[in-house]
Amino acid sequence: MRKIGVLVSGRGSNLQAIMDRIADGYLPLEIAVVISDKADAFALERAARAGIKTVVAERKGCASKEEFEAKINDALTAAGCELVVLAGFMRILSGAFVNQWHHKIINIHPALLPSFPGLHGQGQAVAYGVKFSGCTVHFVDEGTDSGPIILQKVVPVLDDDTEDTLADRILVQEHIAMPEALKLWAEGKLQIDGRKVKVLA
Repeated sequence: MRKIGVLVSGRGSNLQAIMDRIADGYLPLEIAVVISDKADAFALERAARAGIKTVVAERKGCASKEEFEAKINDALTAAGCELVVLAGFMRILSGAFVNQWHHKIINIHPALLPSFPGLHGQGQAVAYGVKFSGCTVHFVDEGTDSGPIILQKVVPVLDDDTEDTLADRILVQEHIAMPEALKLWAEGKLQIDGRKVKVLA
């Protein structure tokens, strides 16, 4: 069983989606550790209820970003993780950390990249007036939401949408997209070729 580590900062709905798909047999994976940069993140409670090891690594408790990331790296390594999953983790990882886990970190972003990277992708989409948005699962590189794209899900943007209403509809697709991407990874079906991620038969 391949082991993953999940980094979180908040409520953990994408974490829950992964846990549910492991429980129902769809994902041949084990969540070896859940790491949060916030001690009060509800995601930690979700993980603890499921009997998953949890670690709190707060930036304010570390003398430097390097120390903070070393604590995360140590927890991932100790748990035997092969892949790092960012599920609502609200901190930018350094290039040094990303390079340590080259092509072994995936993230989900609430927009159709490369459009609307960074914070508030849903609000950016509404403000710009696009007719379609969605979510993107991608490998993480040193840029902001700029790594090779694994898969995307499309959501129409309605005339009366707000950032919150669009975010709610995109979140439904996030809960489908992340497990799909993880299943492809677990089965060894993802091949990275430059900027392109090929899905093998």
